[in-house]
Amino acid sequence: MQLRAILFDHDGTLVNSEPVHYRMWAEVLQRYGFTLSEQQYKAHYAGVPTPANAVDLVQRFEIDETPQKLVEAKSAATCEYLEQQAFPLMPGVEEAISYFHGAGLKLAVVTGASANGVQTTLRVNKLEHYFSVIVSGDDVRASKPAPDCYLLALQQLGVSAAECLAIEDTQHGLEAAFQAGINCVALPTEMSMHHDFHLAVATLGGMPAAVEYVREVLCGREV
Repeated sequence: MQLRAILFDHDGTLVNSEPVHYRMWAEVLQRYGFTLSEQQYKAHYAGVPTPANAVDLVQRFEIDETPQKLVEAKSAATCEYLEQQAFPLMPGVEEAISYFHGAGLKLAVVTGASANGVQTTLRVNKLEHYFSVIVSGDDVRASKPAPDCYLLALQQLGVSAAECLAIEDTQHGLEAAFQAGINCVALPTEMSMHHDFHLAVATLGGMPAAVEYVREVLCGREV
């Protein structure tokens, strides 16, 4: 089956946002007198949508507050950050997007987070015109690791799962793509390198390696 589309995750894949998200969550917990270590964040929260993280944090730290209040605090911190700047791009992202687009592939962003971060990333870096579809956690009832966001992206792109390749940095994202029937390349980061990526068709060292993988596929190697 011919490769027709690349579906990018956002946080940790297109942008190096996980360290920022960690600092935000740590600040939220400090308001309640708790300390969130970087190791705890890596182990339990990296790559997980905000609502699920809030539920786990309330339970794990026995916080006398509703998860929704934590979601509101974290979302407010994210909005404040994005009003001042975009998350920094991961190395090789601009070159990858340009190459994939030039090769005639459709491009989409499929994230479990809200659309705000994606829109800021694309606008600030002048990348909007490359992307046909953006699907966020705002668009589906169940976020990653459920496949809903990827299934919606397939529908909006007008392609089959077999014609796509997803690029993810976390186990949750990989599982979402896998459940949607989409082959997925994993690009582990410092925050997610301990995740289980056995479902990936390839586990690579970064976006430039993903470009080489796709180049080989386009030259005739099966995904």
